[in-house]
Amino acid sequence: MKTKALLSTASLALAIAAFSAGAQAQIAIGHLEDRSGGTADVGTPFGQAVADTFAWVNKNGGVGGKQLNVDTNDYGYQVPRAIALYKKWSAPDNKVAAIMGWGTADTEALTGFLAQDKIPDMSGSYAAALSDPEGASGKAKPAPYNFFYGPTYSDALRAMLMWAAEDWKAKGKPGKPKYVHMGANHPYPNAPKAAGEALATELGFEVLPPLVFALSPGDYSSQCLSLKSSGANYAYLGNTPQSNVSVLKACKAANVDVQFLGNVWGMDENGAKAAGDAADGVVFPLRTAVGWGGDAPGMKTVMEISKMSDPTGKVYRPVHYVAAVCSALYMKEALDWAAKNGGATGENVAKGFYQKKDWVPSGMEGVCNPSTWTEKDHRGTMKVDLYRTKVSGATDGDINDLMGKGTIKLEKVKSVELPRKPEWFGW
Repeated sequence: MKTKALLSTASLALAIAAFSAGAQAQIAIGHLEDRSGGTADVGTPFGQAVADTFAWVNKNGGVGGKQLNVDTNDYGYQVPRAIALYKKWSAPDNKVAAIMGWGTADTEALTGFLAQDKIPDMSGSYAAALSDPEGASGKAKPAPYNFFYGPTYSDALRAMLMWAAEDWKAKGKPGKPKYVHMGANHPYPNAPKAAGEALATELGFEVLPPLVFALSPGDYSSQCLSLKSSGANYAYLGNTPQSNVSVLKACKAANVDVQFLGNVWGMDENGAKAAGDAADGVVFPLRTAVGWGGDAPGMKTVMEISKMSDPTGKVYRPVHYVAAVCSALYMKEALDWAAKNGGATGENVAKGFYQKKDWVPSGMEGVCNPSTWTEKDHRGTMKVDLYRTKVSGATDGDINDLMGKGTIKLEKVKSVELPRKPEWFGW
């Protein structure tokens, strides 16, 4: 009996040692996604791409010989749930090396904690307030551990307004064009509001009072009638497609003649399918140089990553999926650098973002736009690629067929390279 007890104790010790070794051979990553909340329409493909990318990384050797242990959670776009998850991820005995985040309200709420705990967060929010690592602008608190891939919401809106001013002149219209900001009274749609209205005034627009509509689908006929009576010429849609589609349909029915400008999350292929011809002509920014199936060497990598959750290769992936692959691979390469330079701690991972200039993740050539982050400026790029949705028929078919036949197209309008004006920093 004594021998058996000794063997049992030894076996338990070996099991504990093996478990500990296994834990040490992994790199913990926290992952916030929205599949059930107010931005689930775009959060679902973005979150799936992050999960697929890290699964693909693990399949291909992980980071520094270690597997990524990704704790993915649908937090329903609720700030308290995001904070609760962060408390788990920042606990000393369970501290993650990095976080793949999501919304503006929760990312802004976590900014101070991230800095204190030295945990980098590659967010799905592009609020300009998150791009100032030192708080040098005086317009936002320091955000040294916040990162994102793509232009800020404010810079994207600035580029669209510059295009709109040119568009107005090209059409030979008389008088001042009228501009209005539309969206929910929420940190995400409001993030670029002041910046957009300031530049619109500077460019000679008449800025109208904002029009509010919720993040959820609904009857927004009254907003469209207000838009029509105001004589607005250019309107910024600050929400995601699920509510923007309701506005587009209502305004189409009310014969509102206005050029809609969508934020980076405000329109995509699925939004165009849902809105039909009401989405025709919406101008919005893309974060990537090409969309799904685009002509670029790196699209092969995107297709391989997509097969992690779609082995058939038949699922159409919207623009947000492709952008999320870029985001996750930037994080992966920052982790790679950290693993080779002292270990994958949060502090080292953050330093990993500063090691390259005009940087495209390996295997993503022609897909991800070159980005540069520095210790003084987390605006990865000042380039804004503007696209227009084109809808030329019924959209009740399969999205693959609709895109393949050209019933729905995303046509490039122009690229705008914005100056890094100090007065634009942080807002």
